[in-house]
Amino acid sequence: MALSRNEAFRIQVLQITDALLVWAAFWIAWETRDLVRLWLGMGVEPGDARESINWVLYIAVPFTPLALEFFGFYRRIRTKSAGQSIMQLAEALVVIGLMIGMFAIFAKLMDTRRLVLAIGFLLVFVLILSRDRIIARWLTRKSHLETAKERVVVAGTGGEMDALLEELDPDITSGWNVIEHFDLEKRPVEDLFALLKRESVGRVLFAPKEAGFERVARAVEACELQGVEAWIAASFIRTQIARPVFDAVGDKPMLVLRSTPELSWELLLKELIDRMGALLIILFTLPLWLIAAIGIRIKSPGAPVFFAQMRAGRYGQPFRMWKFRTMVANAEQMLDQIKKDHGNQMQGPVFKLDNDPRIFPFGSLLRKLSIDELPQLINVVRGEMSLVGPRPLPLYEVDAFCEISHRRRLSVRPGITCEWQAGGRNKINSFEEWVSMDLQYIDNWSLWLDFKILMRTIPAVLFGKGAK
Repeated sequence: MALSRNEAFRIQVLQITDALLVWAAFWIAWETRDLVRLWLGMGVEPGDARESINWVLYIAVPFTPLALEFFGFYRRIRTKSAGQSIMQLAEALVVIGLMIGMFAIFAKLMDTRRLVLAIGFLLVFVLILSRDRIIARWLTRKSHLETAKERVVVAGTGGEMDALLEELDPDITSGWNVIEHFDLEKRPVEDLFALLKRESVGRVLFAPKEAGFERVARAVEACELQGVEAWIAASFIRTQIARPVFDAVGDKPMLVLRSTPELSWELLLKELIDRMGALLIILFTLPLWLIAAIGIRIKSPGAPVFFAQMRAGRYGQPFRMWKFRTMVANAEQMLDQIKKDHGNQMQGPVFKLDNDPRIFPFGSLLRKLSIDELPQLINVVRGEMSLVGPRPLPLYEVDAFCEISHRRRLSVRPGITCEWQAGGRNKINSFEEWVSMDLQYIDNWSLWLDFKILMRTIPAVLFGKGAK
């Protein structure tokens, strides 16, 4: 059966996790062997001879995950029963045990500590089964939470949309929240633009068996411009931005037009770096948090220390972004008057004004040193933001986008810093140029690019470059 890229990637992650669990099981078995011998009244065995068990790890660690995959242990994790998992795991461990036994006989490695092997295999069984049940329970809970489901639109004509969903694996579709069936023949593409924007959709499945090619092409363009993945169960479509790749939903082949970085080990590592890095930065900067909180209390008494505002996250999904408050308490109510009296230095829907009169003096210092941005690290730990990515904008500024293509900057997780931030943002007064930098970042993303932006951000922060 064909595997989707997401499923293949998930299996690889689980295999690596299980390999580490196998290694940990035999390490624990070796370290506790003397305690077990004493408990069984066998006495402590003289000598260490750790090397006598090392060759077992060379077989068990890499081949256990492969044996588990052969017996289908990594398939249908959410829907299979504990009994099925136990049977598959037992079959795989029997195969590994036979491999170790045959190798020991032919290589004449008969001095291997049998108690360590017994304890090791028992721990492998317990650890991997526990991991499997924890993941299964988590996936089951996630499938029942509407907020955790992927928001999907099915587009096509007539009953072919229902027919496509019926052909797909229920184990996969149970993780979807199908927002709407969009009839390409009866509704204009403009409605799809609005639907994707309004519902924060992450994927559109096309079943265009009877739909006109022109309508499908325009609908794909609607997805492409907003950075939403288009999955097509039909013919090839040429695009300017999105990269066409083959994928699958269960065993149903699909053509995917993707204009954002595709799921990879780099993206997984990026998320790990984001969350761990954010936690470390929070710990190292705690004195600055305390200074900022005390300073705000003294210089702007009677108002909150933190400022929270709803911003547009990935695909425009709203989230609450946190900052240290640097403006007077009623700053948002004063915005319209400030625009009227002082204008806007940024060309486009976003607002920017040097020496904004709403900023109190201590707040200006926090901005100059970028200390006001530190609470956004909480958003990074929560998975709502990244260390590097397009800056999140207020919802009302996103709604004011003049070009629909500007929404493609919402197709990745927003960040604390970006090309615009690291390059000295006071030099750029055109929103078009800002968006162009964000889209260039999305189209050329790599971990190395994130690292370079972070390295350029450090001197920008230390010397207060571009922050007012």
